[in-house]
Amino acid sequence: MLRVRLRTRAALTRFFSSVTLDSLPMPKHLVITADDFGLAPEVNEAVEQAHLEGVLSATSLMVGAPGADDAVARARRMPSLRVGLHLALVEAQPLLPAAEVPDLVDETGWFRSDTAAYGAAIFFQPKLRRQLEAEIDAQFEAYRRTGLVLDHVNAHRHFHLHPAVAGLMIAIGRRHGMAAVRLPAEPMSIVRDIDPSAAWALSAVTGPWTSLLGRRLRRAGLLVPDRVFGLAWTGAMTGERIGALIDRLPDGLTEIYTHPATGSGFRGAAPGYAYADELAGLVGPSVKAALARSGASLGGYGDALT
Repeated sequence: MLRVRLRTRAALTRFFSSVTLDSLPMPKHLVITADDFGLAPEVNEAVEQAHLEGVLSATSLMVGAPGADDAVARARRMPSLRVGLHLALVEAQPLLPAAEVPDLVDETGWFRSDTAAYGAAIFFQPKLRRQLEAEIDAQFEAYRRTGLVLDHVNAHRHFHLHPAVAGLMIAIGRRHGMAAVRLPAEPMSIVRDIDPSAAWALSAVTGPWTSLLGRRLRRAGLLVPDRVFGLAWTGAMTGERIGALIDRLPDGLTEIYTHPATGSGFRGAAPGYAYADELAGLVGPSVKAALARSGASLGGYGDALT
């Protein structure tokens, strides 16, 4: 009997010594984000409304965008809104003068929109990488000057999936206190459970780059979400879809990102995006009810670290 007790005690000791904080399941923590904060007054107005009247818990700031100053002023009035940096390196206005990043911009002075050729040039031309490094550093520095807490970092059009961009973002971001990064890994099984017609195409294209980015971010000691929703339905994250996702929310850290705005006539608006519908969903009763049913905590990435 004594030998049995000793063996049992030894087995329990081995089990509990193998359990770490990382291996314990994380309760449901949800981050509901609005991208493009600062792009235009219509976006800024929607972010403020969706946070004060709805379920929006976080937003990502474009520091070089025309409405950035207005966005920062609104964020300072809403200390419960978690704010991160939305690195804008494509299809947006650079923070540095165009003369300092001539190979990153087109004839209008905005970042290039020929994403494939642009990405290849970054791989093969060191001068582009030097300009990119200067622009990324300038955007992090501009965010620091706002005085806002840096909750997270992501990139416009998920451009941080580019390995060279990711490397620069990690190196520069860590110097500026970056602790969490969006990893755009969307579980299509959940998406297709809601909408069987949802296409796998985007997930198939981004999958290898997402896996590579995830490994690099985790090796750098950065927090990444267990899953992110918003890719398959980008520009069409209606209240019905957001509510259905929340009803199927697994344990762990989940981000749902959206693009609300009060109008669609601003420069940089994506054709076909249902901006007003997304805002309506974020403030609608059905999404609030789904959140209450889920038992999930709602906040930013930083709240999951505390």
